Amino acid sequence: MIKSELTAEDARMGMRTLDPQIDRYASLVVRTGVNVKPGQELVIQAPVETQDFVRKLVKHGYEAGAGHVTVIWGDDVVTRLTYEHMDVSYFEQTPEWQRIQLESLAEMGACFIFVEGSDPQALAGIDPAKPATASKARNTQCRAFRRGLDFNINPWCIAGAPVAAWAKQVFPDLCEEAAIYRLWCAILSVARADGDDPESDWELHDATFEKNLRFLNERHFDSLHFTSENGTDLTVGLTDKHLWAGGCGETPDGHPFFPNIPTEEVFTSPDCERVNGIVHSALPLIRYGSKVDGFWLRFENGVVVDYDAVVGRDVLTAILDTDEGARRLGEVALISKNTPISESGILFYDTLYDENASCHLALGIGFAECYEGGYEMTPEELRAHGVNTSSTHVDFMIGTDDMDIMGICADGTEVPVFVNGQWSWE
Repeated sequence: MIKSELTAEDARMGMRTLDPQIDRYASLVVRTGVNVKPGQELVIQAPVETQDFVRKLVKHGYEAGAGHVTVIWGDDVVTRLTYEHMDVSYFEQTPEWQRIQLESLAEMGACFIFVEGSDPQALAGIDPAKPATASKARNTQCRAFRRGLDFNINPWCIAGAPVAAWAKQVFPDLCEEAAIYRLWCAILSVARADGDDPESDWELHDATFEKNLRFLNERHFDSLHFTSENGTDLTVGLTDKHLWAGGCGETPDGHPFFPNIPTEEVFTSPDCERVNGIVHSALPLIRYGSKVDGFWLRFENGVVVDYDAVVGRDVLTAILDTDEGARRLGEVALISKNTPISESGILFYDTLYDENASCHLALGIGFAECYEGGYEMTPEELRAHGVNTSSTHVDFMIGTDDMDIMGICADGTEVPVFVNGQWSWE
């Protein structure tokens, strides 16, 4: 537990010391995260509270040769007021100006930085159907934008920066300034961005994925069987030509980028028709500014047929009701408990961080990169091969310290993949 002796003045002094490191982190996000190309449009979506960090991103964007930098601001308070005062029908259509903005940026080949930082309780009490409807509208009506991200056509990177309400959620015993300082320290640490040369550190980190990827791709399991003491007993079938990915991603033309900073996962898209059993959550899910906790899902032939939650059942319902594909899996990701985020002992209340502390699954759309030849296929063709289609993608954490995962080969042979929450060879 972080002690409350850290004063606001201590935090201000600490932030002055951290400033050069935050600047290097901003450079990492620009140069390694999206790996902006000379002359390329760089788009930054960010909360207004992160303006100081965004200005660093803009500076590094231009220094890296970006042709132009566009900043799109968001604000939790304004968003909540909009949901409070507008009927759900309003959110069925994305405003035309917004569609034109996102579509034109994607079509011109922009790269996108999404600065993650919001109040985990920003929309508590709001009808979850409203943000769910808005999200579905944007994902189905901004087709070039969504395809650009889903098919890695446009390089993109999600990276975090603190806002006050989020920091206070993570460190409730500290004053606001101290909580922000502590959250900055945690973000830099788990993102491997607290050293003298974060870009070199990320080159080394990227190399660590190779052993796990080679093992999984060479074995080419038919399915994975997840079990843990909390009641999880789930078999996830894999597609006939599935590929495991992790670390650095690539656009179809071979341009490298990192979709997430931090990242610890290796992942693939399962056969969305072959998922059976029950899975229990290991950590809370924050979605639409509300918390879902203590939940479970039961699958039959790939579809969620039953579910419940101790907290946020209505939010979970809104996720599952997004469309038919929202009741099927689009991702299975494996992460050892021996990672900086897990070992930090911090619950971030943010999926970008918490998903990298735990094996996780995702409801919704799968990845073209995770099927051999997938980049050359249409969504309909991918779906015919078992890669899920949907207008949503929602990660939820299932990894526990006692989780075992068995890889099941086509001939029925079983191979230990995870034992007690970590790779079997760790």
